[in-house]
Parts: sequence; structure tokens; C-alpha cells
Amino acid sequence: MKPGILHPIKSFFYKTSKITATVINATEVCCLIFCVGALSILLIANVIAREFFTSIYFAEELSEFLVIFITFIGVSYGVRRARHIRMGALLELLPSSIEKVCIIIISIISAGVMFFMADASYDYLMHSLKKAHQTPALKLPYWIFYVIMPLGFFMAGIQYILTIIKNLTVKEVWMSPEQQSEYEDEL
Repeated sequence: MKPGILHPIKSFFYKTSKITATVINATEVCCLIFCVGALSILLIANVIAREFFTSIYFAEELSEFLVIFITFIGVSYGVRRARHIRMGALLELLPSSIEKVCIIIISIISAGVMFFMADASYDYLMHSLKKAHQTPALKLPYWIFYVIMPLGFFMAGIQYILTIIKNLTVKEVWMSPEQQSEYEDEL
């Protein structure tokens, strides 16, 4: 095997993870931009309406939904950008081979937790679906608000899997699929 050429299996995983990451990134960024923009417009419009006319009756429910949506899409986005809570300073002190092993182990455990939370939140979603409770203003079923929870946790789990694949297919150490491990000076 020539130096610099990945083994065919590693090459397949690398290409697959790169395509998956691109699709997930585009979806997350579009959703976050739309939701943050919609939340801003809704809250500003409600303040103006409350001051001069009457409050928008569904603003609280819709803003609650948008905050939930932003939170759970943001979980996956934060994992992909390595903006989650981590012990970077401790890992940076380790030799890179041990740092890579630690990141892979942490990513395996974190992926397991995310997939467990996806399953638990799916059960919660199904429980909410069976109860058939509705929101007071819009008369929407509450389960619509909770659909994003298992999806967000599942997408975060996928990001941890992509981190594992990235660390198994390249020589450098990566904290996430998009963030290489390197010392960052804090000023």
C-alpha cells in the first residue's frame, strides 16, 4: 500500500462520513437560521402588538416550540463543532496517541448516551401522543413540540459516530468531525 493512500475500507468510511456530515450540516444550519429568525421576528412583533394593539395570542406557544427546536438541533450542531462541555486542557496534556484513544472512548460513551436519550425521548413522545393533550392557544397536539427531541439526540449520536470514524481514518486527533484537536490560547 502506497503512503498517503487510505485503505479501501477507511476510504469508504471517510467518504460516507463526509457526505453524511455535509447533509446534516446543511439541514442543521438551515433549521437554526430559520428558527432563530422566526423567533426574533415573532417576539419583536408580539412586543409591538402588545404595546399598540393586543398581544399575539399564540406567540408564547410558538416561541416555546422554536426554543425547543433550537435547543435540540443545537445539541447536534454543538457536538459537530466541538462546542460541547469537554476537558480539552486535560486531553491536550496527553500524547496524541493516548488523546486519540481517549476521544474515541469518550465519543463511544457519548454516542451511547445520545442514542439512549433518543430512545427515552421517543418513548416520551409516544406517551404524549397517546395522551392527546393540546396546547391552549393553537389547539395543536403537544407531541408536535416533542418530535424534535429524539431527532436532536439521534443526530448528536451520529455526530459522535462521525467523530469516531474521523479519528479512525486520519492520523491527526479530532475533537469532532469538524474540529481538529489543537491547543487554543484564551486571552
